Amino acid sequence: MNVPRCSGVCAMMRLLALFIHVMSTTAKRHVVYWNSTNTRLTGDDYSVQVNLSDYLDILCPHYPADHPSSSPVEALALYLVAESQFKGCVETKEAIKRWECNQPFAPYGPVRFSEKIQRFTPFSLGFEFLPGSHYYYSSLSTDDGPPLPCMKLRVTVCCPPSWLSDPCSYVDLPLCLADAGSAGNAAQ
Repeated sequence: MNVPRCSGVCAMMRLLALFIHVMSTTAKRHVVYWNSTNTRLTGDDYSVQVNLSDYLDILCPHYPADHPSSSPVEALALYLVAESQFKGCVETKEAIKRWECNQPFAPYGPVRFSEKIQRFTPFSLGFEFLPGSHYYYSSLSTDDGPPLPCMKLRVTVCCPPSWLSDPCSYVDLPLCLADAGSAGNAAQ
């Protein structure tokens, strides 16, 4: 088999195309400062749109070491909840506790929790996200902390994959190709 060689300009175009592809598929980090001073969280309309492979970074409340002891510090737990529980901040049996923000004086700065938005996870405590779906986070004050306003976030995973309408999903592609090949042989 004789493969034609690519000239310098052709090679540069291929390299540029590869660079553009890599840059367009790079994961993004969506940072949310989870504390009561973030008015977007205390409203009812804070929503973040993410793609598969993106990260949702939650930064917990943080205070300097010289914070007055008379002022309360925020300590809270974040939950992944159903849409019906998203309307108010209440703990239910169905809620999944994701993280606890209980180190407000961490010496290295705010504690960061990262959620990788992925379809499949190899980790037992990881969560699997479906394209085209909405996920809801809300928080409750822990026993140590002062009462806090209801803080919540809606995460939308973009976009429903086009392969959902295709009977040959990407998971079964080899099987589908084998079936298509045998169907093609049967048609001959």
